[in-house]
Amino acid sequence: MEVYTSDSSDTDSREQKTLDYGRMNLMNINLEDDLHSDTKMPIKSIKDIEILLLNHNRLTRLPTTIRNFLSLRVLDLSSNCLRELPEIIGQLPLITLVAKNNQLTNESLPKSFAIKNQNSTLKELNLSGNMLTHFPEQVIELRNLRYLYVGGNQIGCISKDIWRMQSLQVLSVGGNLLTDVPDTVGLLSQLQALVLCDNLIENLPTSIARLKNLKSLLLHKNRLKHLPRDIVALKNLTEARYRNIFLSLRDNPLVVRFVQDMSLNPPTLMELAARIVKTTGVSVEAGDLPQTTLDYLSCANCCVNPQCKGVFFDNRVEHIKFVDFCGKYRVPLLQYLCSSKCIEHEKPSRPQTSGATRGYMMRKVLLG
Repeated sequence: MEVYTSDSSDTDSREQKTLDYGRMNLMNINLEDDLHSDTKMPIKSIKDIEILLLNHNRLTRLPTTIRNFLSLRVLDLSSNCLRELPEIIGQLPLITLVAKNNQLTNESLPKSFAIKNQNSTLKELNLSGNMLTHFPEQVIELRNLRYLYVGGNQIGCISKDIWRMQSLQVLSVGGNLLTDVPDTVGLLSQLQALVLCDNLIENLPTSIARLKNLKSLLLHKNRLKHLPRDIVALKNLTEARYRNIFLSLRDNPLVVRFVQDMSLNPPTLMELAARIVKTTGVSVEAGDLPQTTLDYLSCANCCVNPQCKGVFFDNRVEHIKFVDFCGKYRVPLLQYLCSSKCIEHEKPSRPQTSGATRGYMMRKVLLG
């Protein structure tokens, strides 16, 4: 979040430029009256106010006097009962506008958040926790916006024109009804955090790999069954030496399936006993054991790891191993092992020519 700081570092000066009505449980308000009260005597003019805090009240509308705050930089309207943002909002030189947790709809937003024919000064806009049903198109014109929060609404899709917001560093659209993400998101070259959690997304565009500055990618609680192969190009996400980097994938089918596949499924006592009999070479003849047990012992399978002399029956470890094929491709072979300890770490069998060649060979295997 952008933290607004006054040009003056003097605390008293900042207090003079801040008008705080936060957490007063107010329903109606008259801002001008307070300017002439004894407690606000140091304030010379309404034009001095740069920070206005109206958060955590019960306001259903903004007072008309808001238009007189010509120097206003920060406006916090969060956690009220606002059903409309007046058009005058777009005429204020705001840097930060926080209007989260209200009752705003797409129709109740101002047609523009910027002064006509002028570049917007707005750097942070928070509309989370409202009643928006589609992406607010008027934010596209905010070319200097760095932080956009529209999570916790009912938005069904992200605008394809999102690429125009080239200053955007944080895009938070979690907790909506998104089913996909447009390719144009990959054109946001300055993006550092992308929040897509708690939606209905089944696929991600490969263009995500273009976000070279991305440090946080929240994808949990979606319907993702796989990730784009090119996501490995996001070094900020994949290299451990970076700090404060976050990739969240929990509660997606791809993770649930992986965890289920990796769940512990220990051998039965009968299989463990049969393994010992076979590996130690204990002699068993007809009549020593029931016929069903003898039949069971006869169906032992040898572990394919040449360094292992073990066997398995019903319980086995399935492992995919890539092997050279005709000197051109890497072919996946399914191996059955008696234990996960028998998985051999692959070593390059021959020098590779280039990363591009390896990628091509892998595509031939996985996609061909």
